Amino acid sequence: MKVLVVGSGGREHAICWKLAQSPKVDKLYCAPGNAGIAQLATCVDVKATDVDGMVAWARDNAMDFVVVAPDDPLALGMVDALEAAGIPAFGPRANAAVIEASKAFSKELMRRYHIPTAGYETFTDLDRALAYIEGHGAPIVVKADGLALGKGVVVAATVDEAKQAAREMMADKKFGASGSTVVIEDCMTGPEVTVLAFADGEHVRPMPASQDHKRAYDGNCGPNTGGMGAISPPPQYTPDIARRCMDEIFLPTIAALKAEGRPFQGVIYFGLMLTPDGPKVVEYNARFGDPECQAVLSLLDADLLDIFLACREGTLDQVDFRWKDQAACCLVLASGGYPLDYQKGYPISGLEDAGRSAMVFHAGTKSGEDGELLTNGGRVLGVTALGDTLEQAINNAYAAASLISFTGMHFRTDIGRAF
Repeated sequence: MKVLVVGSGGREHAICWKLAQSPKVDKLYCAPGNAGIAQLATCVDVKATDVDGMVAWARDNAMDFVVVAPDDPLALGMVDALEAAGIPAFGPRANAAVIEASKAFSKELMRRYHIPTAGYETFTDLDRALAYIEGHGAPIVVKADGLALGKGVVVAATVDEAKQAAREMMADKKFGASGSTVVIEDCMTGPEVTVLAFADGEHVRPMPASQDHKRAYDGNCGPNTGGMGAISPPPQYTPDIARRCMDEIFLPTIAALKAEGRPFQGVIYFGLMLTPDGPKVVEYNARFGDPECQAVLSLLDADLLDIFLACREGTLDQVDFRWKDQAACCLVLASGGYPLDYQKGYPISGLEDAGRSAMVFHAGTKSGEDGELLTNGGRVLGVTALGDTLEQAINNAYAAASLISFTGMHFRTDIGRAF
């Protein structure tokens, strides 16, 4: 089969790496891809958000299957457009991807179907939002309704901080139209974990749980990022909690979307808080998380293309799932200053040495004119290693990362230990 993967980050590199192992994949393409992905697939110069351009290229080049990985093209309806053109695609249609594209929608869905989550109110008027914050008090959570690269959430410790967040989102348009509506939530407490799950509209098959580290600096300090590292599985996600999540959250969510006429086929991301009252939903995403994807797919011991096809065809219950009895750690190497101002274009060294003991997924890289690998983003690389224990996996990832260098390289030193 000729397979096209849409996207350009570490998540897409991990997906391409796993698809390249399938005997059913004869030719692999990625649009737009990056320098690391180019070692596995033919990169195509089409933007991930160019729905018409992507459909035209896939049609003109006779793609047998297209994997739409990022949130923006899913929300824009790329899967719908591909299917309308007769091109089979993996990922939810736009009416199901709204579970990520609108936090207000997802919160109302949970309220309507009694899926456990934090109490909340939704606002389109800034003055009303500010009055609510004043009356509620802190701590309190302020969320931009729409997509914001994983950065549209502020957990405010004070009323003033919450008000500032609301003003930045609603009045200053920090996240553009995504902040025109805000969701203001009660602040939950407890460990956060992520469970990615394959879904075919009817059935749901959870992957091993993972734990992302969102803050830029050690000790969970600093600004929110797209993710500074991830481990799988986290120790807090016990078999008992997994059963509760399946019964109280995963199956009810898939059933709710089906009942609403929005069957979800693809990867659904359950962001969970393990509160004293039990597991509750923090947020949904409509795709693989990044960097959770790198850690979790490293543990998959099955054909990823078979799973993708089963999600589309409604046969997920018939697929043989196998996972390695190991742990994984993905450590993100970022540009100095990320997620705020940072420089690009610095040479990267040590990748070959690091690659002997770990998988190095490229997130923000490009090839220079002389073929030299250069930094080209905030999150540059995801060094992913396995181990028989979580501690082993963490140590292996850090050992491999120590062999890599570029100007201004920044990473957290407590991934997997900042519980």
